[in-house]
Amino acid sequence: MRAILVTEFGPPEVLKCTTVDVPSITSRQVLIRVEATSVNFADIKSRYGKKGSGKLPFIPGLDVAGVVEKVGSDVKRFTEGQRVIAFPKMGSYAEYVVADEILTFAIPDNVDFDTAAACPIVSFTAFKLLADVARLEPGETVLIHAAAGGVGTTAIQLAKILGAGCVIGTVGSTTKIATALDAGADHVICYEDVDFAEKVVELTNGRGADVILDSISGQVSEKSLECLAMYGRLVHFGNSSGYVGRFQTKDLHSSCRSVLGFSLGTTRKERPHLLHNAADHVLRYLAEGRLKMKIGKKFALEEAVEAHRWVESRNSTGKVLLTVRNT
Repeated sequence: MRAILVTEFGPPEVLKCTTVDVPSITSRQVLIRVEATSVNFADIKSRYGKKGSGKLPFIPGLDVAGVVEKVGSDVKRFTEGQRVIAFPKMGSYAEYVVADEILTFAIPDNVDFDTAAACPIVSFTAFKLLADVARLEPGETVLIHAAAGGVGTTAIQLAKILGAGCVIGTVGSTTKIATALDAGADHVICYEDVDFAEKVVELTNGRGADVILDSISGQVSEKSLECLAMYGRLVHFGNSSGYVGRFQTKDLHSSCRSVLGFSLGTTRKERPHLLHNAADHVLRYLAEGRLKMKIGKKFALEEAVEAHRWVESRNSTGKVLLTVRNT
């Protein structure tokens, strides 16, 4: 089968399209014929060797949409020919992948493969952040950093679905404002032009945001405390800036505010069962048309180098997909 391999750490050019053996499965796994997979910022970090990628070579990628080709002898929930999304065991940039049954989920009949492929990482993450970690309550104000990206555009929609009263997004370029507004944000702030914390305080009549979703870290995390409301929850789930944010205990206890952390990767590894509630909700919202995946660009599998260049340029919006034409 065709697959994209990282044979050395470095720039996009280290991604090589090559031929490898179709992987085998254990009794509790499924073999999936891939239709499409998504490109995530975590794939960029793995390519540079910054995300615990392990031994070279490896196939990058975190999620797929496809068709079950084969099931293990102990698999109960799936049959051959079934349309599924999954978090595969050893990368997703390939014609075939292996996934554990517990990390595989059936696609509703009226959801197409592109939508399904754009869904898993960003929608499961966004739902967990809002519903389970931040425990969003109806009417609350949500601030979402990197609002034009895959998680951002999905979190904007899910925040509204879950009852947020106001959703504010931040973006790093004025060219991305329209994307966040189109996803449903009530206000979008370009933090390159204005002090986002001051603007959030202004927009909320001095109160601040009840929930802040932060995947940037560094100064953005620190400054977020300046616009976090009493009893507010700042949820940190990434560090795309590459910098570390620092907090002081005096910023938390008397204001009853919380700084919380979440990793979908850790959850997939340590407590995969916790993702089933997220899957039930997200896939239902997609089937009902209440949640729409924002797909920015699509590339063929063999165009993985170009796809990574686009995501790494920071010009991308929504989800970037790699489509797989099986041979």
